[in-house]
Amino acid sequence: MDDNVENAARNARHAERMRRKKQVVDEKIAAAGIHTGVLVVNTGNGKGKSSSGFGMVMRTLGHGGRVGVVQFIKGAMSTGEERFLRRFPDEVHFHAMGEGYTWETQDRERDIATAGRAWEQARAFLNDPGIALVLLDELNIALKYRYLDLDTVIADLLGRPEMQHVAVTGRGAPPELIAAADTVTEMNVVKHAFKAGIAAQPGVEW
Repeated sequence: MDDNVENAARNARHAERMRRKKQVVDEKIAAAGIHTGVLVVNTGNGKGKSSSGFGMVMRTLGHGGRVGVVQFIKGAMSTGEERFLRRFPDEVHFHAMGEGYTWETQDRERDIATAGRAWEQARAFLNDPGIALVLLDELNIALKYRYLDLDTVIADLLGRPEMQHVAVTGRGAPPELIAAADTVTEMNVVKHAFKAGIAAQPGVEW
């Protein structure tokens, strides 16, 4: 077959596939008429859970919304996202309230008290309709180790203002939180530089 004829046929098949796909997508968009706040959970052992949450922060700011950030576990060291977002104190209320990773603190009672204070701040955001997005970074870790009461956390999340969005990150999201969420993404490891002996890099990991 002539190359021009074959290419024209391929283009025609592609156009037809895209026409059918557009029809399906348009029908799904038309059927999705509910406008409400969503609860997003990013979990799994792969990289990118917090990065995705902070991506939502940037989007919210781009649309003129105010953001509340509470970091559980993290807080012993300053991160790039904290340094950057503190430049916008009117739009972003940033609270890094952890004292370091659990293998560093090695004090369960102290971690429970720290997580409790962080949840009080989170609850204040969840009760404020002026906050468009609440990012609860590494909350899943605090729930995994039972530093917080899961039923209380879920009740507070579900009782938030109708149009408020929430993003929760961290490994080991409990099944009850997954069931309560609207969108859940599990990030898996394919390859990671750390396993090759490459140290955590600023701008990539923190």
